[in-house]
Amino acid sequence: QAIGQVQLGDDASVWPQAVLRGDVNRIAIGACSNIQDGAVVHVTHQRPEDPEGAKVVIGHGVTIGHGVMLHGCTIGNYCLIGIGTIVLDRVVIEDEVMIAAGSLVPPNKRLQARSLYMGRPAVRVRELTEVEIGHLHYSAEHYVRLKNKYLGLV
Repeated sequence: QAIGQVQLGDDASVWPQAVLRGDVNRIAIGACSNIQDGAVVHVTHQRPEDPEGAKVVIGHGVTIGHGVMLHGCTIGNYCLIGIGTIVLDRVVIEDEVMIAAGSLVPPNKRLQARSLYMGRPAVRVRELTEVEIGHLHYSAEHYVRLKNKYLGLV
């Protein structure tokens, strides 16, 4: 379900029971990104002490796992946010980042490109391998193919 100011890029997909609630600010999801089952995407409203609020911007080719909660954050290209992860306001996730299932990214953190993060709170564990980076790209391509299959486009 998507309500409010929600923009989906070409070949983006939103799976069953996911909620994109752009009621008080904007949500922009890039091309070829996927929001999997039960994910919740929400924003922070504008107020006098915070005139911009916090929107959600998701880049190209991003995989948002089952049951993820995103709130007022920015995610770069070709990231994978693992099952059940929580990402809070004003977090910036650079390109090609993998966050392990069940992690918690507290407000105002910046996650370095091409890195693996995990934990509650999430910490950088190591640099991603080329194989893992390839998996980030494969995941986005896979979900475009799966969307097309379900829509009868292939």
